[in-house]
Amino acid sequence: MDLSTHIVRNDLVKAGADTGEWDSIVTAPAVKNRLIRSVLLGLQLRGKLSFHVSALHGLALIIGPPGTGKSTIVRGLAGQIANLVTQKQCRLIEINPHGLMSGEHGKSQQQVHILLTEQIPTLADDGLPTILMLDEVESLAVARSEASLAANPADVHRATDAVLTSLDEIAQKHPNIVVVATSNFTGALDEAFRSRADVLIEMPFPDATAIEGILRRVLIDFSHAYPTLAEVAAAPELSRVARALVGRDGRAIRKSVTEAMLLRLEVTIDPAQLTLDDLLESAGAGTTAGTERPHATL
Repeated sequence: MDLSTHIVRNDLVKAGADTGEWDSIVTAPAVKNRLIRSVLLGLQLRGKLSFHVSALHGLALIIGPPGTGKSTIVRGLAGQIANLVTQKQCRLIEINPHGLMSGEHGKSQQQVHILLTEQIPTLADDGLPTILMLDEVESLAVARSEASLAANPADVHRATDAVLTSLDEIAQKHPNIVVVATSNFTGALDEAFRSRADVLIEMPFPDATAIEGILRRVLIDFSHAYPTLAEVAAAPELSRVARALVGRDGRAIRKSVTEAMLLRLEVTIDPAQLTLDDLLESAGAGTTAGTERPHATL
């Protein structure tokens, strides 16, 4: 059974490579540090000690609301690990978990097991540190207690069982593979899956300080094409925009810049004319003058 179509990424990342994904996520340093350290420790201990001694499954679980950067931070993780391991390389494998679920009786279980215990280990048989990304893992490790009334609960149970047994096999036979899973809905995850996680990392909505950092980075990136936006990025009043955006996810915060460019026709035509007042108004914080300005309309 060829399941290669379910592998959406198989990259060998070398030390020093910078895709920008890791740095694009602005969050508390402790979040990123804990993720890196848990992966490094797992690779070291699982490579020297048996599973029965370390009790490590090589599974990191990242949870949090949609838009907080869980997937992006995992995609940038391989570069960080490559910088720290002796091989100076780290493989990143990403699979599409949704495609593994089949309505055909018993097929989901079979596909999950073959992919995780045969095809993925074959890709990683050179012994290099390998990160296997399972995005939105709740589609695979469904809480079996919640599936009793589903259309085909037996297959749901079998597929989840296949994930669990596959994780156990990877833990014992392939210490160079670390599974990093993300989930938007932890309540939908099977309890036995959650219990196998060596580390649970929460990605919350960004606070005002993180939001200001996100806005500043977006504006600086935009300034490569529109240099005047570097001045907006440096404005101390950007903190006021950030405070008005508290409670929004990282994706919405980034888009708030382009949303602000829609408020005035002259800015839409020439984004270099974007001002702090535009950002404040888009965020719902009014303007620096405390009044609303008339807009050109199309």
